[in-house]
Amino acid sequence: MVSPAARIARGVSRLTGPASLVDTAAAGNTDGGDEAQGGHISAEARINERIRAPEVRLIGPKGEQIGIVSVNDALKLAQDADLDLVEVAPNVRPPVCKLMDYGKFKYESAVKARESRKNQTQTIVKEIKLRPKIDPHDYGTKKGHVERFLKAGDKVKVTIMFRGREQSRPELGFRLLQRLAGDVEELGFVESQPKQDGRNMIMVIGPHRKKSETKAHTAGPPQDRPVPSPRAAAAAAPAETDNADTEQAVTGRARADASAADGAAVSGPA
Repeated sequence: MVSPAARIARGVSRLTGPASLVDTAAAGNTDGGDEAQGGHISAEARINERIRAPEVRLIGPKGEQIGIVSVNDALKLAQDADLDLVEVAPNVRPPVCKLMDYGKFKYESAVKARESRKNQTQTIVKEIKLRPKIDPHDYGTKKGHVERFLKAGDKVKVTIMFRGREQSRPELGFRLLQRLAGDVEELGFVESQPKQDGRNMIMVIGPHRKKSETKAHTAGPPQDRPVPSPRAAAAAAPAETDNADTEQAVTGRARADASAADGAAVSGPA
């Protein structure tokens, strides 16, 4: 039986012709052929018989460098090892291929992508709209909404809407935004200063804490309840029994004293 190293050496020795011809042949086996034929260009890597380059730079299953071999020898090595030949770098000449279990590789990649998406925090921008001449009660309600959004770790976009002659008094909206920023400065900071945008004036307030930190702070550390040991439970049981006996003795004595007092009262002189 011929060893894999001998088969690799034999495959390399069969490669003849100048390097430019090999590069030209490999260049013709790119995704451009699929595009010229009107087919769909797949984003997945080519595997096994789908690899059309005449030779590849082969990497072993443990990351070892085997060298440049023919694609047929690489496929034979993959079959002998019960693995797949996967094209990991198709844009180089010759393309780089690796021996791996492609199904397991795709599963692990999907798990890693799902974990990375789970750890990401999505920033949400809430919007609150005010009028320059807002009622004090309405202002308190809007401020409560802003505080709730900041506590949850979300940004708040505050919009002052001007109508009619109010557009000639932008200082009213500016003072209102400054007042709101001062009222919620313990929970957030002014991320975007007030600026005029047509008939509106916009300011963005960002929270001091990120959403992930807010969730961790809200959850708090787990509270572990102390579990009593068997010795402590055994020691506490006799003490409770003694206390119960003592209470029964005191109660019986009190009842006896009460009965004696009633008898003395009945047998006394008329």
